[in-house]
Amino acid sequence: MKILLTAFEPFAGSPVNSAQRSVELVPDTINGAEVVKVLLPTEFKRSTEAIHKAITEHRPDVVLCIGQAGGRMEIDLERVAINIDDGRIPDNAGFQPQEEKIFADGPAAYFTTLPIKEMTKEICAAGFPAIVSDSAGTYVCNHVMYVLLYYLAKEFPQTIGGFMHVPALPEQVIGKMPPAPSMSKESIASAITVALKVII
Repeated sequence: MKILLTAFEPFAGSPVNSAQRSVELVPDTINGAEVVKVLLPTEFKRSTEAIHKAITEHRPDVVLCIGQAGGRMEIDLERVAINIDDGRIPDNAGFQPQEEKIFADGPAAYFTTLPIKEMTKEICAAGFPAIVSDSAGTYVCNHVMYVLLYYLAKEFPQTIGGFMHVPALPEQVIGKMPPAPSMSKESIASAITVALKVII
């Protein structure tokens, strides 16, 4: 089995991204499955090309995309991605779409094809807070989840995929107005590893 695990580069002026730092710590082999890691640009347009290229190149059985969600207190297993880009801030290319469809020929939404209920249960059992989330937002994270599931439905139906949001790192919330939740990269990496074991 081959798993494609993606993360994003830093954005919004932060020198780090909790998703990137955590994914770096995930083992390259889990229960015999190969884990291929790819860093995506935090840009609406380039991330579309990057996720398609990664799937085409690596031909994974599973794709799990990881994104940072500042302000969230737990690991969020995303249930659905919607066909809309609506940036509350510009992306790393300075692009800030407003209520734009991601794909004109795509449905209003795609649901994850990962076993998120079981993943959530096992992450919690391992000692890390986790929930099923019904909103991936409308920024680049939702964009990538939608693009991923669009391509899987259209071109790679044998592959399953989905998205996980993770909290900020402790160093990212220093000086922030409380409450400013965070989680260590080691804990996030452990939770991702548990999730992948469930999928495997």
